Amino acid sequence: MDKSKKIVLTGDRPSGALHLGHYLGSLKSRLELQGTCEQLIMIADAQALTDNASNPEKVRQNVLEVACDYLAVGLDPKQNIFFIQSLVPELFELTLYYLNLVTWNRLKHNPTVKQEITQKNFGESVPAGFMTYPISQAADISAFKANCVPVGQDQMPMIEQTNEIVRKFNTTYNCNVLVKAEGMITKFSRLPGIDGDAKMSKSLGNCVYLGEEAASLKKKIRKIPGDPNHTEINAPGDPDNALSFTYLRAFCQDKQKLEELETHYRKGGLGDGTVKQYLLEVLEEFLSPIRKRRAEFASDPAQVMRILKEGSLRAREKAAATLSEVRAAMHLNY
Repeated sequence: MDKSKKIVLTGDRPSGALHLGHYLGSLKSRLELQGTCEQLIMIADAQALTDNASNPEKVRQNVLEVACDYLAVGLDPKQNIFFIQSLVPELFELTLYYLNLVTWNRLKHNPTVKQEITQKNFGESVPAGFMTYPISQAADISAFKANCVPVGQDQMPMIEQTNEIVRKFNTTYNCNVLVKAEGMITKFSRLPGIDGDAKMSKSLGNCVYLGEEAASLKKKIRKIPGDPNHTEINAPGDPDNALSFTYLRAFCQDKQKLEELETHYRKGGLGDGTVKQYLLEVLEEFLSPIRKRRAEFASDPAQVMRILKEGSLRAREKAAATLSEVRAAMHLNY
């Protein structure tokens, strides 16, 4: 492998359609990387089953939802490899081999896993599949010899775990088969939900989806909280405490107008309703073409599935090549 070549692996769990937080947190970075490297984009349906095992139909349906979002924002299947995790069985064989290289104690103390167990309220009923998904992620990354994985800061422990497995495998089997990955921290900070919660999240119901209809978008923007101390129009307000400005900083292209609005808001005389109206115009301009393209792709699910199956075949070829090397290193190449 050409070590100077950047191989990027990214992906999403198909637990629902994607929203503005996904766009800022990952999709925008993927668009910037498109055409500059070999980029594989995985729809992690098997991983989604770790907390949706009783509802596989939800996962199945959302595979198409996520794929439509990819295509709608401009990710090109000719420049990227889109694939479905469960259609690459080599990943699961690698996971099985890696399980023997990680202790249960190490998994229990993975900060990302601990945090997500709390968020999902598993209590003492944590599925074993959920506990081992860092190992599954290591298989996903190493199968394609990805040396770059865009992540948020909170996901860096997963990259560390992957590299621990890579080192352990190469040391245990006296080889240089697996490649270390570097976590590339995404440029864009986490986008708060429309209720002011720290994170836009499907489970919290505080999202603006990439396919959001205009009428629904208008209703959601109305609910966005302003600066709680800006109790009347003539009173000065703090844009840093008004969620509308957080969204405008992320999506407004007219930076001069945004600066003028912030100055006016600080002085007083600018109501939150006016700011929200401008935000609505900005988001509608951004979402309208995405919504249109998304509807076109969603109207032909067979075409979308063909794209995913073709990409999955390409991904499987790459994973099979790595698995062959792994088996040889382990003396399992009967």
